[in-house]
Amino acid sequence: MISNIKIGNLNLGSNFQPLIVAEMSGNHNQSLDKALKIVKEVAKTGANALKIQTYTADTLTIDIKDGDFFLGDKNSLWHGTSMYDLYTKAHTPWEWHEQIFDLCKELNLLCFSSPFDDTAVDFLEDLNCPCYKIGSTESTDLNLLKKVAQTGKPLIISTGMATVEELHEIVSTVRNEGCEELVLLKCTAAYPALAKDANLLTITDMREMLDCHVGLSDHSLGTGVAIASAALGAVMIEKHFTLSRKDEGVDSAFSMEPKEFKQLVDDTKVAWSALGNVHYGPTSNENNKLSRRSLYVVKDIKKGESITKENVRSIRPGYGLPAKYLDKVLGKTLKKDVLRGTRLSFELIQ
Repeated sequence: MISNIKIGNLNLGSNFQPLIVAEMSGNHNQSLDKALKIVKEVAKTGANALKIQTYTADTLTIDIKDGDFFLGDKNSLWHGTSMYDLYTKAHTPWEWHEQIFDLCKELNLLCFSSPFDDTAVDFLEDLNCPCYKIGSTESTDLNLLKKVAQTGKPLIISTGMATVEELHEIVSTVRNEGCEELVLLKCTAAYPALAKDANLLTITDMREMLDCHVGLSDHSLGTGVAIASAALGAVMIEKHFTLSRKDEGVDSAFSMEPKEFKQLVDDTKVAWSALGNVHYGPTSNENNKLSRRSLYVVKDIKKGESITKENVRSIRPGYGLPAKYLDKVLGKTLKKDVLRGTRLSFELIQ
């Protein structure tokens, strides 16, 4: 059995409710006040954690606004801008980080981040970041994985687009650096993602193949995919969070608003509790005696008189002999007079 992981005061593992993580991303629209309000609204939903991203436009790309660096895909949310301009708009200023971490601590929210390069890891270590998340697009950057694994902190890695070969390489890389507290997130790296592309059965296969905890990073609309992942044993569910999609943050189109996120939290708890244990037979809340059929005397029978289909029937409730004994008792005689409505029992039969 895969060992549980402790992150801050939260337990993560198959015998705990899935950790629900709200991703702020760039939905603060470069407003610190809005970023702090997002933190407060996330706390109200009952989520376990808030995640931010630590990069600058210059740590992700270079300032060229055409050619390879221009986002020309008409199907993209970010069509018509350059990578540099998008990341300038979307990044969370590093001078905000400490205030965000402090407010999360005050509100009993776990706060952690996705570093995108070595300088971000060093910066987050100074803030005592409790764990790290690597996004799908950085998951094959083995040097970054080594750097993060060497911190000794729990590591969460999104696996969008990763092949089986790449997954083995990712896991072996961080384990070779001493990281055993590892969570992989099944992810479809499309924005938004379609439910039909979620392939959630991969969660159980990945867990068995790589012997580690598996959760979900979900970019689909609504709660359906996330709830289904909880039923498959996802130990963590990450969804993007926005105060309002009308704010038109960089990721707001596929982000959840506060009421929706609270519904996600509540429904995930229900889905997880429904997993229960392997169990057969009635539960404590099922009254099989009341609803099942059994054998009852339906006409008065005299002592020595034979049991027939006319005087004994299989009816509800289930306090008499089980219905399966009807053929065995037909033709038998009774030891005494028996009134209509009496439960049939072997003690009454000659």
